Amino acid sequence: MSDDAMILAGLKVVDAASFIAGPVATTIMADFGAEVIKLEPPMGDGYRKLSTLAGMPQAEEPYHWQVDNRSKRGLHLDLTSEAGREVLYRLVAGADVFVTNFMPSVREKLGLLYEDLAPLNSRLIYGSMSAYGETGPEAGQTGFDTTAYWARSGLMDLVRPDPGGDPARSMPGMGDHPTGIALLSAILLALYRRERTGLGGMAHTSLLANGVWSNGFMAQAALCGAAVPQRPRRDAATNALSNHYRCQDGRWFILTAANEDKEWGRFPDAIGHPELASDPRFVNQQERQRNAGVLVAILDEIFARQNMDYWRQAFAASRITVGEVAKTEDILHSEQARAAGITVPGAGAGFGAELTIDSPMWIEGARKRRPRPAPQLGEHTLEILAESGYDDAEIADLRARGALGPAS
Repeated sequence: MSDDAMILAGLKVVDAASFIAGPVATTIMADFGAEVIKLEPPMGDGYRKLSTLAGMPQAEEPYHWQVDNRSKRGLHLDLTSEAGREVLYRLVAGADVFVTNFMPSVREKLGLLYEDLAPLNSRLIYGSMSAYGETGPEAGQTGFDTTAYWARSGLMDLVRPDPGGDPARSMPGMGDHPTGIALLSAILLALYRRERTGLGGMAHTSLLANGVWSNGFMAQAALCGAAVPQRPRRDAATNALSNHYRCQDGRWFILTAANEDKEWGRFPDAIGHPELASDPRFVNQQERQRNAGVLVAILDEIFARQNMDYWRQAFAASRITVGEVAKTEDILHSEQARAAGITVPGAGAGFGAELTIDSPMWIEGARKRRPRPAPQLGEHTLEILAESGYDDAEIADLRARGALGPAS
């Protein structure tokens, strides 16, 4: 099956965003067949160097670049030059989607505001990613997922092992990836409207909006006047069946009983201690909550007697809802991840890894592109310029005028 059979085949996208949240949206578009041009300055997207920072996982391949920019073609332009902007404007005139996360002041300086590009192409969808939103007193401030999505949303304050302890730090890209999906959704909605009206428009989202949305349960409680409590320590939980426990082999799992009475009906037998069902301290939900600390201590002792494999089988046999606290490395050997298409093979030796993380959406009957290597800096520049109508003499002129950078 050719690329032409994919849902977004024929869609032309210019990705002028950096780091993660903006580019993720266009990566998923590439997965479904869109032609995505990754635009970078001559020195490259700063995200390319992220894995070299202290504390980041070390690997021979630029794993972060591959997962967030795969299946795109690379173009480098110096947009501070008039010639570089001329090239971009020509690309935009023939594009369906343009995506950026440049600060408003930078967009204005470079002539990349929506108001600058919309007159060039009435069908253009302009996708904007920001830290705090398009309007308001903080609209022009810089931010990353750890600051705008995680810290400002209330999530960082609430997610701590101990209510009196330090707030928890987020993982790299943890808020960027879901925020990128929100931008993708906004762009696709705008494309759907274009199908009806023939007109493009601006689609946008922000890291803060998605952080608050992720914290929506507690955030809406606060909006309704409720005091949002800190999470208690695990030994002070009021529901022992919504808690995490350690096995003999040091692995952890978490129980989640949305319907505690229903779960308790089969839980004592599932863990091999039917006597707990008739214990007066745990006979009903009120008593279990009153004696939750006692029950947690009992369960700690029981679960510490067997390894995770034993409890996995016991819970599966009794239909107890449980989640293993996985190590990130477990994904490499996860049969479920491969079977469900969560991890898929990359295409070609240049990809650098046998498997990569697929985008988390599928449409039955529609094929996704097998992930191709992310572009080297400016890898397809001459090819893209030629496709855009520039001949050799014109490309030489662009070089001389600084469109491809001072060292080009």
